[in-house]
Amino acid sequence: MNIGQASKASGVSSKMIRYYEQIGLISPAHRTESSYRTYADNDIHTLRFVRRARDLGFSVEQMKELLALWRDRSRASSDVKAIALEHIAELERKAAAIQEMTKTLKYLVNHCHGDDRPDCPIIEEIANPSGGKGPGINALFGVAALK
Repeated sequence: MNIGQASKASGVSSKMIRYYEQIGLISPAHRTESSYRTYADNDIHTLRFVRRARDLGFSVEQMKELLALWRDRSRASSDVKAIALEHIAELERKAAAIQEMTKTLKYLVNHCHGDDRPDCPIIEEIANPSGGKGPGINALFGVAALK
């Protein structure tokens, strides 16, 4: 099947298929004499695996590791679990950072008059996180930036 058909069958866009081939996440497709990519059922299965891993938020590097483990029938499930646990910890850190950012923004919104006056704690906090008056709202709530 061609790249468009492979895209439909796997749920991975043609652009992403080309990108994954370019970065070495998946093997380059077989080519016809006229240089068109062709994909077999096995390629579609791999693309579906990649799509599901991407849907779960795994990084490209983690997907490379997972693909290698998936292909290795003598793998230890503990290796797969370690990657998943690392990813869970990363997702939890990001979720906590988002919750803190939300908390900070809610605080600022609640303290903004939202009227015709120019004074606005939201703008003040963005322009000068310490507000010139101490550690600032981020320190108040212990907000950490997303990494």
